[in-house]
Amino acid sequence: MRKYVIFTDSCADLTPKMYAELGLHTIQLEVIMDGEAPVRNNQVNIEEVYAKLRAKQGATTSAINFDRFLEEFGTVLEAEDVDLLYLGFSSGLSSTYGAAVLALEELSEKYPDRKLYAVDTLCASMGQGLLVYLAAKLKETGADIDTVKYFVENNKLKLCHWFTVDDLFFLKRGGRVSAASAVVGTVLQIKPVLHVDNAGKLINVSKARGRRGAIETMVKKMKETILPDQNKTVFISHGDCIDDAKYLAKRVQEESNIKDIQINFIGPVIGSHSGPGTLALFFLGKER
Repeated sequence: MRKYVIFTDSCADLTPKMYAELGLHTIQLEVIMDGEAPVRNNQVNIEEVYAKLRAKQGATTSAINFDRFLEEFGTVLEAEDVDLLYLGFSSGLSSTYGAAVLALEELSEKYPDRKLYAVDTLCASMGQGLLVYLAAKLKETGADIDTVKYFVENNKLKLCHWFTVDDLFFLKRGGRVSAASAVVGTVLQIKPVLHVDNAGKLINVSKARGRRGAIETMVKKMKETILPDQNKTVFISHGDCIDDAKYLAKRVQEESNIKDIQINFIGPVIGSHSGPGTLALFFLGKER
């Protein structure tokens, strides 16, 4: 059996330590703050990014293009006789995955004997990260590339994403809520509870009164759909609101037997669209 590598992109929002320990190859998306030069995801100070976002400085993001994928995939394939599995950021939120597919199609002509796979995870942030983490852990058991690919395809629509935002300005700017809803919601302290649907798109599901109300709604959704026998690890990501993330982790522990809860920042690419104060919970469930 030929060795293989797992690639993902920086929208998985794992920590640098986790990327390294899992042996993952990671391609960086870019963020542009207020017209500055593009900066790759792993080259920014995340607290500074959120400070700028709180000051309502503009931010745009850049998907990974065909040439970057061709270069980074090609470098690995040329250096080693390996197969390759790319687990990509949701095609419902970015053109990144499509560029990866085109690059692998071209590389397959150069390396016709290699298995070069791409899977659209239809996931984002640490939802993507959790799916990648589980795939890498499966690889560590000795599973071959086809087994890992099958696992990801078979479980990606069970990867539940529940999140809330603190400031509706960012969802309004991205067209997720109307200007009127944003104003009313801000005044009444209404917090939306959203998830990522089966098409990999952000969907506004319900509303809660206040921050704690939104967190309790997320915990309730987890209790309704989680698969306890398959969940040993839950991921939480946050937009520079670590105290809320720790509170959510405490509530998850109180309502389940899950002990391994990994917490990390929502990276600058996704964070520039969801805003400071975003809080998200990820786990395997019966369905999204």
